[in-house]
Amino acid sequence: MRPTLICALALAISLTGCAGLPDQRLANEALKNGDTATAERNYRQLADLGYSEAQVGLADIQVETRDPAKLKEAEATYRAAADVSPRAQARLGRLLAAKPDASEAERQEAETLLKKAFANGEGNTLIPLAMLYLQYPQSFPRINAQNQIDQWRAAGYPEAGLAQVLLYRTQNTYDQHLDDVERICKAALTSTDICYVELATVYQKRAQPEQQAALLDQLKSAYQRGVVPASRVDSVARVLADRNLGQTDEKTAQALLENIAPQNPASWVSLAQLLYDFPELGDSDQLMGYIDKGRAAEQPRAELLLGRLYYEGKTLPADAPKAESHLLAAASAGEISAHYYLGQLYRRGYLGDVEPQKAVDHLLQAARGGQLSADYALAQLFSEGHGIRQDPVNAWVFAQLAQANASEQSTALAGELDAQLSPEQKAAAQRLLQQERAARGAMGPGPAALAIQTVQAPDDEQAEDSL
Repeated sequence: MRPTLICALALAISLTGCAGLPDQRLANEALKNGDTATAERNYRQLADLGYSEAQVGLADIQVETRDPAKLKEAEATYRAAADVSPRAQARLGRLLAAKPDASEAERQEAETLLKKAFANGEGNTLIPLAMLYLQYPQSFPRINAQNQIDQWRAAGYPEAGLAQVLLYRTQNTYDQHLDDVERICKAALTSTDICYVELATVYQKRAQPEQQAALLDQLKSAYQRGVVPASRVDSVARVLADRNLGQTDEKTAQALLENIAPQNPASWVSLAQLLYDFPELGDSDQLMGYIDKGRAAEQPRAELLLGRLYYEGKTLPADAPKAESHLLAAASAGEISAHYYLGQLYRRGYLGDVEPQKAVDHLLQAARGGQLSADYALAQLFSEGHGIRQDPVNAWVFAQLAQANASEQSTALAGELDAQLSPEQKAAAQRLLQQERAARGAMGPGPAALAIQTVQAPDDEQAEDSL
């Protein structure tokens, strides 16, 4: 046989072998080792030849970036493989379920894909299904989410427990069910590494340092064996540094992040954020060094933090144009908080003039994306009327929404606005409030964060080969 025909046959059989040809096993190994450039190059060449598993691998890399443009590419890539690949069906269903601006048709498509993939034995399908039912009850009126989860748990499906955790987060009853969360995640820890984050959260809320230390030892061991990715260690470190969860352990968080940052560039930004939140851990030069490493690795969170530093004028001299530039870069890459700071720049006229329409656009996007302070900023914008006509009705709507993250100031503003409205205005405001709540759906940022993990999580049986 001619050498070219031999290579073609070898490629068809194993996708490996002949020098110069794309190699899926090489791509898989490169991705495991953090070499996304090599993985993407090989996946792309094989995807162009029509190999569905390579298409899935390529789309997984695109999803990992969180870049909105890449997410659109990933959706198209998954679709190209979905007719023949149950894994692509599962991935596409998960992506559509987590899509913030999904249409009604896309939600129904997500349910169909996830059910089909589940029937074909694909994992990581029940959590996004639960997310759909919880986030969009109006789209699935015949489904009672709790009843469905109870059925899954009774049938013994491992994912069903995490679906229950998702429900607790969605219904803001997480703290009342810490014991159940602990039981669920202890049982699922070896198969579902996101449970390290949930258990760390439980122990942080309960102030149980001994249990937390034992969990961290288990996490470190799992990471060293290669069974837990660096990104999961990063997530646990951020739990340890979260003041909203109880007593922080920022030094342990720093040690965890310093260990993984050379292999996980996103952790440079987590380290920068840690030093920003806890200045005693390092000086400003160290903080900027971490940011520079994050920017060099094209991490949008690095642009967000740098823009915030220029906006606040503490670590760096205040510079509104530089703040705008870095925040726009972060916003274009999907960082919701960047929209909040951009909205404040425009609302306060830091760039020279108040730009109310830009302020409204960015603050509304931030609020709908889960930025808790954005609703209060919108209420201030409409009530103060700086550069924009005062609108007490809209101000009242956003003041009411701000009560989900109530502060003394936001509560006082809500009371003042409530007293100002006439009965006719109050009725109109109530209708607008209902419309805005419907536009946002039932889900807050916590469940959404858990749900997006399921888009990227490896499928149990094929994790080593596919990711």
